Amino acid sequence: MTRNPILPGFNPDPSIVRVGEDYYIATSTFEWFPGVQIHHSRDLANWTLVARPLNRASQLDMRGDPDSCGVWAPCLSHDGERFHLIYTDVKRYGRTTVGGASGASLRDFHNYLVTCETIDGDWSDPIHLNSSGFDPSLFHDEDGRKWLLNMLWDHRPGRNRFAGIVAQEYSPAERRLIGERVNIFPGTPLGLTEAPHLYRRDGWYYLLTAEGGTSWNHAVTMARSRSLTGPYELHPDTYILSSRTRPDAPLQRAGHADLVETPEGEPWLVYLCGRPLPNRGRCVLGRETAIQPMRWAEDGWLYTIGDPGMPMLEVPGPEGRALVDIRDDFDSTALPIDFQWLRTPEPEAIFSLTARPGRLRLYGRETIGSLFTQALVARRQQAFCYSASCALDYAPRHFQQAAGLVAWYNASKFHYLHISQDEEVGRHIRVMSALPDSPQADAFTAPIAIPEGPVELRVDVDYERLRFAWRAPGGAWNWLPEQFDASILSDEASAPGMANFTGAFVGMACQDMSGAGLHADFDWFAYREREFSPRGPDGA
Repeated sequence: MTRNPILPGFNPDPSIVRVGEDYYIATSTFEWFPGVQIHHSRDLANWTLVARPLNRASQLDMRGDPDSCGVWAPCLSHDGERFHLIYTDVKRYGRTTVGGASGASLRDFHNYLVTCETIDGDWSDPIHLNSSGFDPSLFHDEDGRKWLLNMLWDHRPGRNRFAGIVAQEYSPAERRLIGERVNIFPGTPLGLTEAPHLYRRDGWYYLLTAEGGTSWNHAVTMARSRSLTGPYELHPDTYILSSRTRPDAPLQRAGHADLVETPEGEPWLVYLCGRPLPNRGRCVLGRETAIQPMRWAEDGWLYTIGDPGMPMLEVPGPEGRALVDIRDDFDSTALPIDFQWLRTPEPEAIFSLTARPGRLRLYGRETIGSLFTQALVARRQQAFCYSASCALDYAPRHFQQAAGLVAWYNASKFHYLHISQDEEVGRHIRVMSALPDSPQADAFTAPIAIPEGPVELRVDVDYERLRFAWRAPGGAWNWLPEQFDASILSDEASAPGMANFTGAFVGMACQDMSGAGLHADFDWFAYREREFSPRGPDGA
C-alpha cells in the first residue's frame, strides 16, 4: 500500500500532469526561492524533486513580499509540445493597519505564464496575464484554444471577496489574454471559491474548485457544463472530497485538488491535506499533498472509492517514501536541492559554496525575519520526529552579529539557537524565540559562554517538543535545559488576520546588523527523520 501524504511536509496546492509514462506534480513555495517545486514519479507513489523552475530574477523577485505571500498555487500542464506553468506572485495580502481595518481588502495578485520543452530545462521569461485574482490555471481545449481561469477578487465593501471563477481566452500568438472575461461559476454557499481546474470528457466540461477555506472546512467541489462558459450544474453530492465533517479523520483540511488519468484511463485525484499534532491539533508539517484513486460512475460524475467523499490514508500501490537520513557536506558548487532561501533572486548576496570550498558560507545580512535580504538557508521538516545538526566556524565580534541553527516557520514564529558575542559574557550561545501566541513577541534564554573555535549545533523535535544542544567537535552534547514549543511552527499558531500558508523548516542563518557582513562557514548539515522517542534519541 501507498501511505498518504505522498509529498510530506510543506507541499500544498498540487497540480498534476501526465506526459507519457511520467507524472509531474507542481506545488506552491510562497516566499521561498527558487519558486515552485516539481516532483516526478512513474508509479504515483514514489516522488523525486526534480526542478524549481522559477530560479532567476527575470522570473521572480519576492523581496518585500509579506510572509506567506509570493508564489501561490501553480498550475502545470502540457499541450503536446511543451510544458506550461501558471503561477501567482502575491505582493500584498491586505493585513489590517494599526487601530483599524484599513486596506484589509486590498490585495495584489499578479499572474504569469512560463513555458519549457523539458521539465528541468531553462524556463522562459514570464508573460504577465492579469492581476484580478489568484489560483490561475490554463486549460488546453480539444479545438486548440487555451483558456485562463482564476478566482476573482472583489475588494468592495459588502461584497463576496471570493467573487467566483472567471475564464478568459489566451492567445499564444499574441502572448496575452483576448476577449472579455466571463464569470463561469459563482461557487456554493460554502464560499471561499478558489483553485479552479477544468477538464473535458464525453462532451462535458468538468470544473473542480476548492471551497471552505484552506483550513478545517476545506472541500473539493465539482460542477459540469456542456459549454465552457457555463452554466454549470453541481455534482449530486456537491463536494466530492472533504474531511470537514469528520474530525476523527487522520487527513484533515482536504481540498484544492487536481485530476489525472493513467495511460489505462484510471482517474486519480491529488489534493492538499494536513495532519494535526495528536496533542495540540496544529499542523506543523503544513499543508501536504495526498493522492487517491477515483471512479467515473454511470451518471457521468466522479466519486471516491470506499468511504464516500473521504480522504484515504492508504491507497493501492507500491510502498512509498522511507524515513530520510541525509548529511550534506557542501562539497559541490551547487546547493543541495532540498534547500531553499527566502525571497531574494540574488543568492550570491547571502551565500557562497566557492568562497571556502567544502563549506556553505553565509554572509551576515539583515535581521532574521527581514522581508528583503536575510541569509537563511533551510529545508522542509517532513516528519513529526527528526534530528538536525550542523557544524559551523564563526567568530562574532559584537552583539549585532549572530549565526546558528533555526527551526523556522516565518518572521513571527521560530526558535533560533545562535552564537554571538558581547562585552559581558564574551562568545556565547543562546536561543531567541518568536512567539505568535504569547503576550511577549520574542524571548531569549540566558547566554551560555562557549569556547572559541568550531561548534556543532543540534535540534531534536518530537511532535510538539523541541530541544537544542551544542558541543565542541567530537565532544558530548550539552543540552540546553529549556524545552521549546514546536507547535508554534504551524499555520494554526497565529494572531488574527495574518497569512499562514507554509510549514516548518530547519536550517542555517547568519545576521550582521552592523552592516559589516561578517560571514559564518557551515561545514555540514544533517537531517534525520526517526520514530518517536519519549526521552529523545539520546535520553535527553
